[in-house]
Amino acid sequence: MERATMSAGATRVALDDVRNAPSLLAGMRAIEGLSDAAAAEPETAETVRVLLAAILDPTDQLAAIGAVLALGGVRHERSGSALITVLREGPSYLRDHATWALGGCEMLPNALPLLVSAVIEGDFRGMLAQRTLESWALRHPDDVRVMVARGLATTTVTAARSRLVETLGLVPGDATQSLLRAVALGDLEDQTTRATAIAALGDPPPTRERREQGFTPSASTLSVLTMLAAQPGALSPVAQLALDDLRAVAEPRSTTRPEGDRTVAQLFLHADIDGALTHAGRGDTGGIATLLVHLGDALLRAEPSVCRVLTLSRGRSAAALTALANVEEPGHHYLSVPLWGQSPQAARAWPLWVAARRGIRRALRVAGQVDALHLRMADVGSLAAASAAHELGVPLVLTLAPDPHALVASREGSGELTRATIGDADEVEHLVFRDSLLRQLARRADHVVVFPRADLERDLRDLLGIDVDDEQLRLSVVPEGINLPALDAGLRHASPDAGRDTDTDSARGVEGTSAPEPSALGELDTLLDTLPAERRGLPLAISVGRLHPVKGMATLVQAWASRPDLSSRCNLLVVGGDLDEPNDDERGQLDLIGSVVPIGSAASTGLLLAGHRPNATVTTWLAATRHGRGDAAAARGIYVSASLKEEFGIAILEAMAAGLVVVAPGNGGPATYVTSGESGVLADTASVEALAAAVVAALDLAASPEADSTAERTMATVRDRFGIDTMATTLAGVYEQVATARHTAQAGGKAS
Repeated sequence: MERATMSAGATRVALDDVRNAPSLLAGMRAIEGLSDAAAAEPETAETVRVLLAAILDPTDQLAAIGAVLALGGVRHERSGSALITVLREGPSYLRDHATWALGGCEMLPNALPLLVSAVIEGDFRGMLAQRTLESWALRHPDDVRVMVARGLATTTVTAARSRLVETLGLVPGDATQSLLRAVALGDLEDQTTRATAIAALGDPPPTRERREQGFTPSASTLSVLTMLAAQPGALSPVAQLALDDLRAVAEPRSTTRPEGDRTVAQLFLHADIDGALTHAGRGDTGGIATLLVHLGDALLRAEPSVCRVLTLSRGRSAAALTALANVEEPGHHYLSVPLWGQSPQAARAWPLWVAARRGIRRALRVAGQVDALHLRMADVGSLAAASAAHELGVPLVLTLAPDPHALVASREGSGELTRATIGDADEVEHLVFRDSLLRQLARRADHVVVFPRADLERDLRDLLGIDVDDEQLRLSVVPEGINLPALDAGLRHASPDAGRDTDTDSARGVEGTSAPEPSALGELDTLLDTLPAERRGLPLAISVGRLHPVKGMATLVQAWASRPDLSSRCNLLVVGGDLDEPNDDERGQLDLIGSVVPIGSAASTGLLLAGHRPNATVTTWLAATRHGRGDAAAARGIYVSASLKEEFGIAILEAMAAGLVVVAPGNGGPATYVTSGESGVLADTASVEALAAAVVAALDLAASPEADSTAERTMATVRDRFGIDTMATTLAGVYEQVATARHTAQAGGKAS
C-alpha cells in the first residue's frame, strides 16, 4: 500500500503545481512540467490512475486538460485506451486535447475511426486529428490510408471529402498517389475536392528512401498534372503549381545568394495584402496588414540593407504563379499562399494548416536563401510557417505579444474565467493550444522581439513566463512605426488650404507610400452630407479598425449614445468592416450597434458607418478630423480606440501624428506613449461608463486653449520615436544578427 501511495510521486507533485498555480496562466505553463513528469515515471500504471482521477474532477477543468495532455506521453496501454475513452465519451472541452495528445502515442487502431470522424467534422479538432494521423502515417501508412479511404468511400459532403483527400495526401506511399490521381481526374468530383487532390500530388510526404536516395516524381503523376495544367479552367494553375513543386523537390535549386544580399520574409495569412492596402479594415485585414506593407518598403531603405522582402498572405493559385515568377529580383514581393474556396475568419482558420504549410514552404523554397522569417502571433499561419521554416532551415524571428494571455488575465481578474469554466472557453478559443504554440515558437526562435509596455519585465514574467535576465534569450524591444510620408500626404490633402473641391485637388505620392485618393475628402463630405442640419458643424470622434469584438466598436457606439452630453457634442465616425458582405464577427458587431442605434437611420443620430477604406483615405480623414470640414464638421475632433487590448496601436499613433487627441486602452502598449490628460486619455475600454467618460475628457482636451501647442509637441514626439524607418532600421539589425549567427554556425558545422 505504501509503495502504491509513493509511486507516480513526480506526477502528483507536478499535478499539484497545476492545481495550486497562482493564476490560470501559471497553471497553463505548469502543464508542460506535468507532461514531462508523467512521461518520465517508471510506474506508468499508477501514473495513469493519478491522471484519470484529475480528468474525472469537474471542479478543476485546467488540471483535467493538463492530465489529458500528460497521458499522451505515458508509455502504457491504459493511457491510450483512456485517451480513446475521453475522445469518445469525455466532456466536450476535453476532446480536442485527447486528439492532440494521441499524437504523442504509438498508433492505436481503435482510435483511427475516431480521428477520421474528427477530420470529417473539421474545425480545430479536425486539424488536430490530421496532425496526429500524419505522425502515425510515417510508421503505419497502410493502416492510416485504409481508414481514411473508408471515410472517403462513405462521405458525400464536399467539404468533408476535401478534408479527407487532404489528409490522404499526408500519407506516404505509391498507393496513396494512385488514390489521389483517381480523385484529381474524377469528373464526378467537386472542383474543391479535385483541387485538394491535385495540390497533394505535388507535395508527396517525405520517406526514408526519398531522403537517402533522392526523389524522382512518378511518371503517372507527372502525366496527370501536365494534362490538367494544360486544360482551361480554375484547376489549371493548381496543377501548374503542383508540377513546379515536384520539380523543385526533384531538382533543388541553389539557395546561395551574394554575401550581404539579405532576404526577409514576413507573414500574415488572414488578409489580402497588396501594396495599395486596398482591403484595409475589411474582415481580418487590419493594422498588421498596414504595418507589413509599410515596413516591407522601409526595410529596403534600411541600414543594414535588406535586398528582398517577401510578404506572404492568403491568395489564389493563379496569383501565386504570377508572383513567384520574379521573386528572385530585389524589391518588396507580395506572395500568395493559395487557399481554395472562401477564406474563414482568423479564429476559425485552423483547418487551413496543410494548405498554408504547403504554400509557405513553396514560397520559401522558390525564393532561395531566406535569412529570416518573421512571425507575429499564435495562429495557424505561424504553426504552418514554423514547420516549413524548420524543414528548410530558415531562421525564425518572433514578435512575442501576450495574446491571448492579457485577455485571460483580465477575464480571470473579473471572475469571468475560473478553473471551473476555463475548459468551456478553451473549447471555443483554444487558449491552452495557443499558449503552448507561442512558447514553442519562442524557444525555437533565433531572436525574440517584444513591444514596449509600461512594466515590460513584470508583464513578460507574469503573462508569458519569460525571464528577461535569461542569458539564453535573444530579445529586443522594438516599437512599431508609422508611415510618416503617407501621413504627410494626407495632412497636406486635408489642410484648410486644400479647400472643399476635391475633384480637382489631387495629392502626389511619395516614394514608398500610397497617395491619398483624389476623392478621399469628397467621400468624407458625402458622408457628412447625410447628417441632419442640427448635427452639422459638430466635431468628429473617429475610430478606425476592424469590426471585431476585440476592437470594441459596438461598445464605443453604446458609450457615445448612452450619454446625451456626449452624443450632443460630436458625431461618431466608425471606419472599418465590410458593410455589404460582413463576415460573422462583422455581422455580430453590426447587430450590437443596431440594437443601440438603428443602422438604417444611424446618420440621423450622428453615427456615420463608413465601412473599410484604403489606408491613404484613412490618413486624410484623420487630418480632416483635426482641421474640420467647413460648416459640415468643426475642427478639433478626436480619435477613439475602444479596443479591449492593443499590443502597441498603429492606428492610435497615426491619429496622434495627425495632431488628434486620442482615447486609448490603459493596458498594453499605448500607455508607453499616451500621456493621459495631455496627449490623450487612457481608459478602461471594457467599461461603457469609463469609455464614455474618457471620450468626454478627450473632447475637453481638444477644445482647451493649450490643444494646438500640445498637438504640435505630440506630433513631434511621434515623428521622432515612431517612424516606420526607425522601426525598420532596428529590425534590419536584428535580421543581420540572425543571418550572421546562422551562417557562422553553418560554416562551423562544415569545418568540423
